[in-house]
Amino acid sequence: MGPVLAAAFVAEIGDITRFHRPAELASWAGLTPRHHESDTTVHRGRITKQGSRLVRWAADEAVQRVPARTRLGQRRDRVAERRGHNIGVVAAARDLITLVFYGLRDHHVRCLPTKAAP
Repeated sequence: MGPVLAAAFVAEIGDITRFHRPAELASWAGLTPRHHESDTTVHRGRITKQGSRLVRWAADEAVQRVPARTRLGQRRDRVAERRGHNIGVVAAARDLITLVFYGLRDHHVRCLPTKAAP
């Protein structure tokens, strides 16, 4: 991620302390799926797209150019094989938002645990 996209994240998110978890930031950015639930029936839909359009755009653009050998690139490509390119990009963008959350909160990006491959 370059300085322009980083500046877009910092300017648009503002005070990171208003978010307690990375999932709240992802939801605010509109990168979480719609969720409709009634009794025992659950329907998950497309991403909500509610929240900051600029953060969504910056996350998508940053993930598009990530090399395939990186953690985000592997996530993007693995999901894209199963569900399509755009869904893979959104999944990796959600992971990037998690890294942005920790970077803004702790002033360094910590290494997130990797999931074991099945």
